[in-house]
Amino acid sequence: PGDGRPVPPVRLDALSEGRTEPLGRLITALRGYHRAAVEPYWPHIQASIEADRAVRGRALLDGGADELLASLPSMIRWRAPVLEADYPVDRELHLDGRGLLLQPSFFCRSTPVVYRNAKLTPVLVYPVTHSAAPVFAEPGPGPWLGRLLGNTRSTVLQAIGTGCTTSELARRAGVSLASASQHACVLREAGLVRTLRHGSSVLHTLTPLGGSLLRGGAPLALS
Repeated sequence: PGDGRPVPPVRLDALSEGRTEPLGRLITALRGYHRAAVEPYWPHIQASIEADRAVRGRALLDGGADELLASLPSMIRWRAPVLEADYPVDRELHLDGRGLLLQPSFFCRSTPVVYRNAKLTPVLVYPVTHSAAPVFAEPGPGPWLGRLLGNTRSTVLQAIGTGCTTSELARRAGVSLASASQHACVLREAGLVRTLRHGSSVLHTLTPLGGSLLRGGAPLALS
């Protein structure tokens, strides 16, 4: 019931029997929890997942499957031809030509989780990197809005696109490396960009708010 006490057996019985009233109360409680505990953080969760995908995609382009597997979080180790992972129990999983689906997860912590079915492609769910606290932009014009205005910063935001390093950003936007880093920092403070370390460099990606702003669907009006 939310105070640490176990759910009375009668309620579990009612749920197992599919009675409408207790099921409705459960659905209402879950929706309330989602609104309070998940929905306010959803843009941050999405940004974390998209940033992780950008890092893995960059690793795949740079060095193929070996680089991709080697780029996974530290609790997962690629020692060809075996992928090792910290796991609560000793277990071996043989792919037998079925491949492996990698799934980043914001809520998975400490150790990965494996979903397996003899007839389906195994799924490895692994934790994303939690490198920053959620950013909540103040409603209406905030102190960062004045710094955000200008053609150069708009160009930088568009140049980030599906992800790029600081040097790539400087080249795409036609600005110096120091200027690209400064612009990316301001955009990150505004909640429009997320930055993750990728090897010896950093990788910038758009947050859902940044992407929405470029598409003209953000709730902020810039002039």
